[in-house]
Amino acid sequence: MKAVRLTALTGFDAIQVEDVETKPLESRQVRIKVHAAGLNFADLLMAGGTYQATPEPPFTMGMELSGEVVEVHPDADGVFPGDRVMARPGQGAFAEEVVTNDRNCIVIPHAMSFEDAAAFPIAYGTAHLGLSRRGRLQSGEVLMVHGAAGGVGLTAVQVGKAMGATVIATAGSDERLAVAKENGADYVINYQTESIRDRVKEMTGGVDVVFDPVGGDAFKQSLRCINPEGRIVVIGFASGDVPQAPANILLVKNVDVIGFYWGGYGGFAPEAIRDSLEKCLTLYSDGLLTPHVSHVLPFARVQEAFALLRDRKATGKVLLTPA
Repeated sequence: MKAVRLTALTGFDAIQVEDVETKPLESRQVRIKVHAAGLNFADLLMAGGTYQATPEPPFTMGMELSGEVVEVHPDADGVFPGDRVMARPGQGAFAEEVVTNDRNCIVIPHAMSFEDAAAFPIAYGTAHLGLSRRGRLQSGEVLMVHGAAGGVGLTAVQVGKAMGATVIATAGSDERLAVAKENGADYVINYQTESIRDRVKEMTGGVDVVFDPVGGDAFKQSLRCINPEGRIVVIGFASGDVPQAPANILLVKNVDVIGFYWGGYGGFAPEAIRDSLEKCLTLYSDGLLTPHVSHVLPFARVQEAFALLRDRKATGKVLLTPA
Protein backbone atom coordinates (compact mmCIF):
# COMPACT_ATOMS: atom_id res chain seq x y z
CA MET A 1 0.00 0.00 0.00
CA LYS A 2 1.00 3.65 -0.41
CA ALA A 3 2.11 5.59 2.68
CA VAL A 4 3.68 8.96 3.47
CA ARG A 5 7.00 8.26 5.20
CA LEU A 6 9.49 10.45 7.05
CA THR A 7 12.92 9.02 6.34
CA ALA A 8 15.04 11.48 8.36
CA LEU A 9 14.53 14.46 10.69
CA THR A 10 15.72 16.95 8.08
CA GLY A 11 12.51 18.66 6.96
CA PHE A 12 10.35 18.40 3.85
CA ASP A 13 13.01 16.77 1.71
CA ALA A 14 12.78 13.63 3.84
CA ILE A 15 9.01 13.15 3.30
CA GLN A 16 8.34 10.53 0.63
CA VAL A 17 5.39 8.51 -0.66
CA GLU A 18 6.52 4.89 -0.58
CA ASP A 19 5.15 1.35 -0.88
CA VAL A 20 4.96 -0.42 2.48
CA GLU A 21 3.71 -3.79 3.64
CA THR A 22 0.35 -4.11 5.38
CA LYS A 23 0.41 -5.39 8.95
CA PRO A 24 -1.37 -8.43 10.39
CA LEU A 25 -3.84 -7.77 13.18
CA GLU A 26 -2.84 -8.33 16.79
CA SER A 27 -5.04 -8.49 19.88
CA ARG A 28 -7.69 -5.70 20.12
CA GLN A 29 -6.67 -4.25 16.75
CA VAL A 30 -8.76 -3.22 13.73
CA ARG A 31 -7.92 -2.49 10.10
CA ILE A 32 -9.29 0.73 8.58
CA LYS A 33 -9.48 1.71 4.93
CA VAL A 34 -8.46 5.36 5.06
CA HIS A 35 -10.65 7.93 3.33
CA ALA A 36 -8.96 11.08 4.67
CA ALA A 37 -6.32 12.06 7.23
CA GLY A 38 -5.69 15.33 9.04
CA LEU A 39 -2.42 17.24 8.85
CA ASN A 40 -1.35 18.88 12.13
CA PHE A 41 1.27 21.39 13.20
CA ALA A 42 2.86 18.57 15.17
CA ASP A 43 3.54 16.76 11.87
CA LEU A 44 5.39 19.84 10.67
CA LEU A 45 7.50 19.90 13.83
CA MET A 46 8.24 16.17 13.52
CA ALA A 47 9.65 16.64 10.04
CA GLY A 48 12.29 18.92 11.53
CA GLY A 49 12.83 16.80 14.63
CA THR A 50 11.54 19.43 17.07
CA TYR A 51 8.34 17.79 18.35
CA GLN A 52 8.41 16.38 21.89
CA ALA A 53 7.15 12.94 20.80
CA THR A 54 8.90 12.21 17.50
CA PRO A 55 9.49 8.51 16.67
CA GLU A 56 12.80 7.35 15.28
CA PRO A 57 12.64 7.49 11.44
CA PRO A 58 11.75 5.99 9.12
CA PHE A 59 8.06 5.92 10.03
CA THR A 60 4.66 6.50 8.46
CA MET A 61 3.39 9.95 9.41
CA GLY A 62 -0.11 11.09 10.38
CA MET A 63 -1.92 11.26 13.72
CA GLU A 64 -5.64 11.23 12.82
CA LEU A 65 -7.89 9.78 10.13
CA SER A 66 -11.35 8.77 9.06
CA GLY A 67 -12.34 5.67 7.19
CA GLU A 68 -14.20 2.38 7.09
CA VAL A 69 -13.38 -0.63 9.26
CA VAL A 70 -12.61 -3.58 6.99
CA GLU A 71 -11.29 -6.17 9.48
CA VAL A 72 -11.29 -6.68 13.25
CA HIS A 73 -9.40 -9.03 15.57
CA PRO A 74 -11.71 -11.56 17.27
CA ASP A 75 -11.24 -9.88 20.66
CA ALA A 76 -11.71 -6.30 19.41
CA ASP A 77 -14.43 -4.49 21.33
CA GLY A 78 -17.03 -1.97 20.16
CA VAL A 79 -15.94 -1.77 16.50
CA PHE A 80 -17.22 -3.92 13.64
CA PRO A 81 -16.54 -4.35 9.90
CA GLY A 82 -18.39 -1.69 7.95
CA ASP A 83 -18.33 0.88 10.74
CA ARG A 84 -17.49 4.44 9.70
CA VAL A 85 -14.97 5.75 12.22
CA MET A 86 -12.58 8.49 13.17
CA ALA A 87 -9.33 7.26 14.70
CA ARG A 88 -6.21 8.61 16.39
CA PRO A 89 -3.53 5.94 15.89
CA GLY A 90 -0.68 8.09 17.21
CA GLN A 91 1.25 7.60 13.98
CA GLY A 92 0.58 5.95 10.63
CA ALA A 93 -2.56 7.77 9.46
CA PHE A 94 -1.08 8.85 6.10
CA ALA A 95 -1.55 5.45 4.48
CA GLU A 96 -4.12 3.59 2.40
CA GLU A 97 -4.81 1.29 5.37
CA VAL A 98 -4.17 1.71 9.09
CA VAL A 99 -4.03 -0.90 11.84
CA THR A 100 -4.76 0.49 15.30
CA ASN A 101 -6.20 -0.45 18.68
CA ASP A 102 -9.98 -0.56 19.03
CA ARG A 103 -9.87 2.05 21.82
CA ASN A 104 -8.44 4.58 19.35
CA CYS A 105 -11.60 4.45 17.21
CA ILE A 106 -14.92 6.24 17.59
CA VAL A 107 -17.90 5.48 15.36
CA ILE A 108 -19.05 8.68 13.67
CA PRO A 109 -22.63 9.90 13.14
CA HIS A 110 -24.34 8.76 9.95
CA ALA A 111 -24.58 12.33 8.66
CA MET A 112 -20.90 13.13 9.26
CA SER A 113 -18.72 13.21 6.16
CA PHE A 114 -15.32 11.51 6.11
CA GLU A 115 -13.71 14.93 5.57
CA ASP A 116 -15.35 16.36 8.69
CA ALA A 117 -14.37 13.26 10.65
CA ALA A 118 -10.71 13.45 9.58
CA ALA A 119 -10.57 17.08 10.67
CA PHE A 120 -12.10 16.33 14.06
CA PRO A 121 -10.14 14.30 16.66
CA ILE A 122 -7.02 16.33 17.45
CA ALA A 123 -8.27 19.88 16.87
CA TYR A 124 -11.62 19.49 18.63
CA GLY A 125 -10.20 17.14 21.23
CA THR A 126 -7.47 19.64 22.09
CA ALA A 127 -9.84 22.61 22.15
CA HIS A 128 -12.55 20.94 24.24
CA LEU A 129 -10.39 19.14 26.79
CA GLY A 130 -8.08 22.15 27.08
CA LEU A 131 -10.91 24.59 27.69
CA SER A 132 -13.11 22.38 29.87
CA ARG A 133 -10.68 20.33 31.97
CA ARG A 134 -7.62 22.59 32.09
CA GLY A 135 -9.03 26.07 31.48
CA ARG A 136 -12.21 25.46 33.51
CA LEU A 137 -14.07 27.77 31.11
CA GLN A 138 -17.52 28.75 32.35
CA SER A 139 -20.51 30.14 30.48
CA GLY A 140 -20.44 33.94 30.54
CA GLU A 141 -16.65 34.22 30.81
CA VAL A 142 -14.42 35.96 28.26
CA LEU A 143 -12.14 33.65 26.25
CA MET A 144 -9.23 34.86 24.11
CA VAL A 145 -7.92 32.49 21.43
CA HIS A 146 -4.53 33.16 19.82
CA GLY A 147 -3.78 31.82 16.33
CA ALA A 148 -7.54 31.73 15.89
CA ALA A 149 -7.60 30.81 12.20
CA GLY A 150 -5.34 27.77 12.54
CA GLY A 151 -6.49 24.18 12.93
CA VAL A 152 -6.74 24.09 16.72
CA GLY A 153 -7.36 27.82 17.19
CA LEU A 154 -10.43 27.89 14.97
CA THR A 155 -11.93 24.92 16.77
CA ALA A 156 -11.29 26.65 20.10
CA VAL A 157 -13.34 29.61 18.85
CA GLN A 158 -16.24 27.28 18.01
CA VAL A 159 -15.96 25.25 21.21
CA GLY A 160 -15.72 28.39 23.34
CA LYS A 161 -18.91 29.76 21.79
CA ALA A 162 -20.65 26.41 22.28
CA MET A 163 -19.66 26.56 25.97
CA GLY A 164 -21.25 30.00 26.32
CA ALA A 165 -18.18 32.23 26.34
CA THR A 166 -17.61 35.62 24.75
CA VAL A 167 -14.73 34.97 22.34
CA ILE A 168 -11.91 37.30 21.33
CA ALA A 169 -9.89 35.94 18.38
CA THR A 170 -6.35 37.06 17.52
CA ALA A 171 -4.46 36.36 14.31
CA GLY A 172 -1.83 37.94 12.07
CA SER A 173 -3.97 39.15 9.16
CA ASP A 174 -7.40 40.62 8.52
CA GLU A 175 -8.16 37.74 6.13
CA ARG A 176 -7.53 35.14 8.84
CA LEU A 177 -9.54 37.15 11.34
CA ALA A 178 -12.47 37.20 8.91
CA VAL A 179 -12.47 33.37 9.04
CA ALA A 180 -12.49 33.47 12.85
CA LYS A 181 -15.39 35.93 12.77
CA GLU A 182 -17.33 33.63 10.43
CA ASN A 183 -16.80 30.82 12.95
CA GLY A 184 -18.26 32.66 15.91
CA ALA A 185 -15.68 35.11 17.28
CA ASP A 186 -17.34 38.12 18.92
CA TYR A 187 -14.26 40.36 18.67
CA VAL A 188 -11.05 40.16 16.62
CA ILE A 189 -7.54 41.56 17.06
CA ASN A 190 -4.82 41.74 14.40
CA TYR A 191 -1.70 41.30 16.52
CA GLN A 192 0.50 42.51 13.65
CA THR A 193 -1.05 45.98 13.68
CA GLU A 194 -2.78 46.27 17.06
CA SER A 195 -1.84 45.94 20.73
CA ILE A 196 -3.57 42.90 22.22
CA ARG A 197 -3.61 44.47 25.69
CA ASP A 198 -5.02 47.82 24.54
CA ARG A 199 -7.71 46.27 22.34
CA VAL A 200 -8.85 43.86 25.06
CA LYS A 201 -9.13 46.75 27.51
CA GLU A 202 -11.35 48.55 24.98
CA MET A 203 -13.48 45.52 24.13
CA THR A 204 -14.20 43.69 27.38
CA GLY A 205 -11.87 45.17 29.99
CA GLY A 206 -10.06 41.85 30.42
CA VAL A 207 -10.18 38.12 29.72
CA ASP A 208 -10.83 35.14 31.98
CA VAL A 209 -9.28 32.34 29.92
CA VAL A 210 -6.57 32.43 27.24
CA PHE A 211 -6.13 29.54 24.80
CA ASP A 212 -2.55 29.94 23.52
CA PRO A 213 -0.97 27.76 20.83
CA VAL A 214 1.31 30.67 19.77
CA GLY A 215 3.49 31.75 22.70
CA GLY A 216 5.94 34.61 22.26
CA ASP A 217 4.59 38.14 22.49
CA ALA A 218 0.97 36.91 22.44
CA PHE A 219 1.60 35.17 25.78
CA LYS A 220 3.28 38.24 27.25
CA GLN A 221 0.39 40.47 26.14
CA SER A 222 -2.07 38.02 27.67
CA LEU A 223 -0.49 38.47 31.10
CA ARG A 224 -1.15 42.20 30.80
CA CYS A 225 -4.89 41.90 30.16
CA ILE A 226 -5.99 38.79 32.04
CA ASN A 227 -8.48 39.19 34.87
CA PRO A 228 -7.76 38.20 38.48
CA GLU A 229 -7.98 34.41 38.84
CA GLY A 230 -7.70 34.09 35.06
CA ARG A 231 -6.22 30.99 33.39
CA ILE A 232 -3.75 30.88 30.49
CA VAL A 233 -3.77 27.45 28.85
CA VAL A 234 -0.45 26.85 27.08
CA ILE A 235 -1.01 24.64 24.01
CA GLY A 236 2.19 25.22 22.02
CA PHE A 237 4.63 27.70 20.56
CA ALA A 238 3.82 28.26 16.89
CA SER A 239 5.69 31.58 17.02
CA GLY A 240 8.90 29.69 17.77
CA ASP A 241 9.35 31.66 21.01
CA VAL A 242 8.87 29.79 24.29
CA PRO A 243 7.99 32.55 26.78
CA GLN A 244 8.78 32.69 30.48
CA ALA A 245 6.06 33.63 33.00
CA PRO A 246 7.16 36.22 35.59
CA ALA A 247 6.15 34.72 38.92
CA ASN A 248 5.55 38.14 40.45
CA ILE A 249 2.74 38.85 37.93
CA LEU A 250 1.16 35.46 38.61
CA LEU A 251 1.26 36.20 42.32
CA VAL A 252 -0.11 39.74 42.21
CA LYS A 253 -2.95 38.91 39.77
CA ASN A 254 -3.73 35.43 41.18
CA VAL A 255 -3.26 33.99 37.69
CA ASP A 256 -2.83 30.34 36.63
CA VAL A 257 -0.56 29.37 33.73
CA ILE A 258 -1.57 25.82 32.80
CA GLY A 259 0.28 23.44 30.52
CA PHE A 260 -1.79 21.19 28.27
CA TYR A 261 -0.52 18.37 26.05
CA TRP A 262 -3.55 16.56 24.65
CA GLY A 263 -1.56 13.55 23.48
CA GLY A 264 -0.32 12.89 27.00
CA TYR A 265 -3.83 11.98 28.14
CA GLY A 266 -3.66 8.91 25.90
CA GLY A 267 -1.16 7.49 28.37
CA PHE A 268 -2.58 8.40 31.79
CA ALA A 269 -6.27 9.22 31.17
CA PRO A 270 -7.47 7.86 27.80
CA GLU A 271 -11.07 7.89 29.03
CA ALA A 272 -10.86 11.69 29.25
CA ILE A 273 -10.07 11.90 25.52
CA ARG A 274 -12.94 9.61 24.54
CA ASP A 275 -15.43 11.38 26.81
CA SER A 276 -14.38 14.78 25.44
CA LEU A 277 -14.66 13.67 21.81
CA GLU A 278 -18.07 12.12 22.37
CA LYS A 279 -19.28 15.41 23.85
CA CYS A 280 -17.89 17.21 20.80
CA LEU A 281 -19.73 14.81 18.48
CA THR A 282 -22.95 15.65 20.30
CA LEU A 283 -22.24 19.35 19.74
CA TYR A 284 -21.52 18.54 16.07
CA SER A 285 -24.83 16.70 15.71
CA ASP A 286 -26.58 19.68 17.33
CA GLY A 287 -25.07 21.98 14.69
CA LEU A 288 -22.83 23.85 17.15
CA LEU A 289 -19.50 22.66 15.70
CA THR A 290 -18.60 22.79 12.00
CA PRO A 291 -15.12 21.66 10.89
CA HIS A 292 -13.43 24.16 8.57
CA VAL A 293 -11.31 22.45 5.90
CA SER A 294 -9.44 24.79 3.58
CA HIS A 295 -7.49 22.23 1.50
CA VAL A 296 -7.85 18.55 0.55
CA LEU A 297 -4.82 17.14 -1.29
CA PRO A 298 -3.75 13.63 -2.36
CA PHE A 299 -0.72 11.89 -0.86
CA ALA A 300 1.24 12.73 -4.02
CA ARG A 301 1.02 16.45 -3.11
CA VAL A 302 2.11 16.02 0.50
CA GLN A 303 4.98 18.51 0.11
CA GLU A 304 2.48 21.16 -0.96
CA ALA A 305 0.25 20.34 1.99
CA PHE A 306 3.10 20.81 4.46
CA ALA A 307 4.08 24.10 2.79
CA LEU A 308 0.53 25.41 3.23
CA LEU A 309 0.81 24.78 6.96
CA ARG A 310 4.33 26.18 7.27
CA ASP A 311 3.56 29.36 5.34
CA ARG A 312 0.26 30.05 7.18
CA LYS A 313 -1.65 29.83 3.90
CA ALA A 314 -4.22 27.38 5.27
CA THR A 315 -7.12 28.13 7.58
CA GLY A 316 -8.67 25.45 9.72
CA LYS A 317 -7.54 22.01 8.59
CA VAL A 318 -5.53 20.58 5.69
CA LEU A 319 -6.44 17.01 4.77
CA LEU A 320 -4.60 14.33 2.82
CA THR A 321 -6.33 11.54 0.88
CA PRO A 322 -4.90 8.33 -0.59
CA ALA A 323 -5.90 9.37 -4.13
